Amino acid sequence: MSHAIIPFSLKDAPALIERLLSVQKLSAEAYKEQEGRQSKTLTPLGSYWKGRKPLILNKACILGCLLPATENSARDLAIFEMLMAMDEESFVARWKRRPKPKEILGALSITCIADYFTVEPEGVLPDVAPVDWSKLEYNEVEVAWREDLTELDRRRLEAQLLPKVSYRARVEAASRPEEVLDSVHDHIWDSVNAHLGTDARSIADVVEQLGIMRFGHRPCLADTFCGSGQIPFEAARLGCDVYASDLNPIACMLTWGAFHIIGGSEEDRRKLETDQLELVRRVQSKIDSLGVETDGNGWRSKVFVYCVEARCPQSGWMVPALPTLVVSKGYRVVAELIPDPNNKRYDIAIRSGATDEELAAAEFGTVRRDGRYADAYLVHQVGGVTLRTKISTLRGDYEKPDGTIGNRLRLWDKTDFKPRPDDILQERLYCVQWMRAKARGKGYDLEFRSVGSGDLKRERIVEEFIANHLVEWQAAGYVPDMRIEVGGPPRYQGLDLIRGRGWTHWNHVFNPRQLLIAGLVNQFTDARMKPSLTQVLNINSRLSGFDNSLGGAAATKGAFVNQALNTLYYYGTRGSQFLVPALRQQYPSFPIQHLDRCVVENKPAAAIDIKADVFVTDPPYGDAVKYEEILDFFISWLRKNPSPDFADWIWDSRRSLAIQGEDEDFRRGMVAAYKRMCECMPNNGIQVIMFTHQSGSIWADMANIVWASGLHVTAAWYVVTETDSALREGSYVKGTVLLILRKRHGQYKTTRDDLAWEIQEEVQRQVEDLAGLNQEAKGLYRDENVFEDADIQMAGYAAALRVLTRYAIIDGRDMSAEAIRPRIRGDTTFVDSLIAFAVDTANQCLVPHGITKGQWDKLSGAERFYLKMLDMEARGTKTLDNYQNFAKAFKVRDFRPLLASQKANDARLRSAAEFGRAEMSEGSEFHQSVLRAVLYAIMELATNMDSDEVLAHLTLNVPNYYGDMTQRELTVELSDYLAKQLDGLRPEEARAARVLRELVKNQRLG
Repeated sequence: MSHAIIPFSLKDAPALIERLLSVQKLSAEAYKEQEGRQSKTLTPLGSYWKGRKPLILNKACILGCLLPATENSARDLAIFEMLMAMDEESFVARWKRRPKPKEILGALSITCIADYFTVEPEGVLPDVAPVDWSKLEYNEVEVAWREDLTELDRRRLEAQLLPKVSYRARVEAASRPEEVLDSVHDHIWDSVNAHLGTDARSIADVVEQLGIMRFGHRPCLADTFCGSGQIPFEAARLGCDVYASDLNPIACMLTWGAFHIIGGSEEDRRKLETDQLELVRRVQSKIDSLGVETDGNGWRSKVFVYCVEARCPQSGWMVPALPTLVVSKGYRVVAELIPDPNNKRYDIAIRSGATDEELAAAEFGTVRRDGRYADAYLVHQVGGVTLRTKISTLRGDYEKPDGTIGNRLRLWDKTDFKPRPDDILQERLYCVQWMRAKARGKGYDLEFRSVGSGDLKRERIVEEFIANHLVEWQAAGYVPDMRIEVGGPPRYQGLDLIRGRGWTHWNHVFNPRQLLIAGLVNQFTDARMKPSLTQVLNINSRLSGFDNSLGGAAATKGAFVNQALNTLYYYGTRGSQFLVPALRQQYPSFPIQHLDRCVVENKPAAAIDIKADVFVTDPPYGDAVKYEEILDFFISWLRKNPSPDFADWIWDSRRSLAIQGEDEDFRRGMVAAYKRMCECMPNNGIQVIMFTHQSGSIWADMANIVWASGLHVTAAWYVVTETDSALREGSYVKGTVLLILRKRHGQYKTTRDDLAWEIQEEVQRQVEDLAGLNQEAKGLYRDENVFEDADIQMAGYAAALRVLTRYAIIDGRDMSAEAIRPRIRGDTTFVDSLIAFAVDTANQCLVPHGITKGQWDKLSGAERFYLKMLDMEARGTKTLDNYQNFAKAFKVRDFRPLLASQKANDARLRSAAEFGRAEMSEGSEFHQSVLRAVLYAIMELATNMDSDEVLAHLTLNVPNYYGDMTQRELTVELSDYLAKQLDGLRPEEARAARVLRELVKNQRLG
């Protein structure tokens, strides 16, 4: 049945994302995608760009903005999950292998086999399943699906064979939805069309038709902080018209690449592959004509390893600055320093076949530190005497009159590409890894060698070539001639390049071999291959560390491995053949049908001049990576001679226009950007802002920005987006907050007193709605909650902000003006107090089942935190981010003393036994609390202490035990609550809690 698509029929309908979002499932999907690392769709364009928001998250946001929220919430959610490929039947297509008909008949109970399958020969099998295929008479039977069976019916049957595990476990075993895009949605369209009133047979159809129903046309999505292109690409893949912009031209290039390379047609892809082969041929032909990568005996250089060298002021010896003498753990290769007393220097011998003891001894080189953050020093021995000299002393560091640090390093000239003979810090090639095709089979023989006269001769050829061509290449824009500009606090990016080495221009960051190869690549490439150039630069600079680890394969690391421009004492340079994978980058293919509808502009968010229906943005926040500073590394190579496709962009980082920091400039920049976006969207437009939830002031900041921009909050969601690798680097889990916004219409006024009741009612309604949907959907979600407490907490915050930001004037104050009022550090502004009140109100609604509201109100923040987290632990929640979020919610100063484990994915509270006598003194947040007294009594009962003695201690530990009868009532209620929650966690303590409950209930007073 077809449906008529009526323009604007959903114009005023609330969006699904304003009411519901499958955040738990979405978190599992986002985690799966982030775990993919190098297999992620857009990463091949530029692995140096970090903090990418998962494509599955972007898809959820876009669809959530277009889909309507109806009166049937459960069905809304089911349709959304079909479109997201999160439903049972979609997992059939996502599974690594679909079951065969015989497997199904052998495993499932089916009342009539003929309803699903054809059987040859007929009459051999029984009419019903399961079938025992071990019977000999069934050996020749052939079973096939009925041709008239719908894909939905087939998948429903196959889905019964999926393992009955948690959603997260199922996601881990399945393909990502985008990996099976061609088939994953085949079964959903009748259900989708019936619910939405659409006539769709693809996601693009749904998106276009919902856009017409909402906005009168196919929806236009805009992202004004497009970064690596994750949001615009997903929007284009879904079928939206897309506008992407960014202040940084490298971000624009990556987004352009997402559209035109990953999203290019099959014909474009074939041409790209042909051009890549031609690029490799031209580069290697030039290198081979110089004869600088072969030894004349069939070996070709794979990696050259260089180090800094400096003269020891105490001995006059030239000493290689090597933090380690291990060249390769995997290949068991070490460097040995051989003294040359006549020339007061060291020869460096490269030796393979090192023993475990020799590898361990070689870990310590000539550059050492006494602690992780201590000053580095150069160390070597002369005549049995160990000599140590600080690196800062070698450089000649001194304090200038203005308090800054200077040194006596010579500042390099623009045309320098290597140290001059009288420079303090020299550079030395000390090892070459060679490769040769195996005589038989595939692959290469590899060997590490010391540097010989032939190597030095080849080095001089490269240096002479660069000396003869550098000025010409700089003028043509093939290599940089741009000055290094030092960034601002706290990292002062670029300062170490100048102060640590004397480098002043970006060409200094690349040695002669690196300049030669990158200069050739830059000459021979068009727009589609510039991402390959940036990948080459990332892994082939003086900032590209040499990987000597066990599994490092003697490769070079990316300069942007930690988003900091730090100088190195030793580094690797790849030969041209070892750069072929970067030059012939294999990109995923997701052709975008209408590239003419995808626009990329290089301009600040506050200066856009377009109309868009939906804005989805991931703006910079706080101490985020300062791409406006570090990406000069690439801009310097592209700015003078950009490809025609990039020629209209401004090839400068324009740091002064970048939104950065957390203070007034940040807020004003954000307000200017979001005010302009608000002006550029229709009255029924919608925005999603993504940000990392890490700062305690985040809610006040975002409320200020929303108010001043003419927007108001309609919903908020929290999605965990970090991987285990990120978690292992520190205990703190980072998730992404999605803030949903609409235009604020009218000049509504209210007072703070009236707000209190309105916020309380709104938060209570929101919490009850989501908790109610949990109950309604229990069967559908295999006893898994749709929303966990952290989601409901976030929704409560959003409900409070929804009420607050609805009003333009509160207590006679213009909130737009109040929002941008400068802050005085330490002061609590009017907005801060409103937000704090709203958040407190939201938290009041998070009373765990089993505690009465009256008793909950009497508890301290630490008590509430412990009881709430115990409730979540009893339901299997163990992630540390929940503990962090609820500690903030309940204003616990330091929740760590209350935890037995702070592991990112296996956190838990201390048990009564683990507390012992701790956390009872005056400094503890548990001091003189009823809960602490109860836990102490449980600990004593679990050790079989006499009950009279336990009660005696309890009456002393509970404040005013005899004077306030409600304290005894609270003791009974807490004991009962702990008994129920601990049953599945710590049965012995649960039994002790029940004993305590009865002891107090039956205690005689007086």
